[in-house]
Amino acid sequence: MKLLNFFLMVVFVTSIASFIGCGEDEKQEATPIAAEVSSTYKSYDSAPEVTIDTKNDYFAEFDMESGGKFTIDLYEKFVPITVNNFVFLAREGFYDGVTFHRVISGFMAQGGDQTGSGSGNAGYYFDNEFHPDALHDGPGVISMANRGVINGKGTNGTQFFITYKETHFLDGYKPDGSPKNCAVPQTSCHSVFGKVSSGMDVVNSISLRDPSVPGPQGDVIKSVTIIEK
Repeated sequence: MKLLNFFLMVVFVTSIASFIGCGEDEKQEATPIAAEVSSTYKSYDSAPEVTIDTKNDYFAEFDMESGGKFTIDLYEKFVPITVNNFVFLAREGFYDGVTFHRVISGFMAQGGDQTGSGSGNAGYYFDNEFHPDALHDGPGVISMANRGVINGKGTNGTQFFITYKETHFLDGYKPDGSPKNCAVPQTSCHSVFGKVSSGMDVVNSISLRDPSVPGPQGDVIKSVTIIEK
């Protein structure tokens, strides 16, 4: 029995640790993360080829199942690879029916996981992409969730989060503007790829949710429509 109790405690601590991460010079807040993909969900062999035209402007319109819409101005000129990935998935209908599975008051709303558990992806990862003009500089910033740098590569996939406040400790840069060493364990580096341009009130109304606690599913994304101008 003692051995079983010890085992359960290890599992509990490990599950909590998988949701928490911060660097030595960062605030002690939960960091958005993404984990491995389940083979029972929609997946792809590799990250999509870049097909967007960076001479155009791209926007993503989120239509929530519970009502309300919000629009995000995507930063195709700053981080074209990251925007291309999001545009590809949205046009594939990947996000239709997916929930905001992890929503923390005053911090961020995380979505993009088909499983709704925080452990889903689409079968591939791509590297971090940063730009000094694409930072977590206020509410409404959309950024990639990830699992850190593994084997020298970034682990961006399908999961994203939208901030409720300035969170510069998630930037890929230090306060002095120099790049972080994102390979250092527990260093938070997240690729910003857009900002809410309208409907922030809808983002603010997304239901709070902790995926590690049993309860109702998160708010459902009915669809994501890409607008190209």
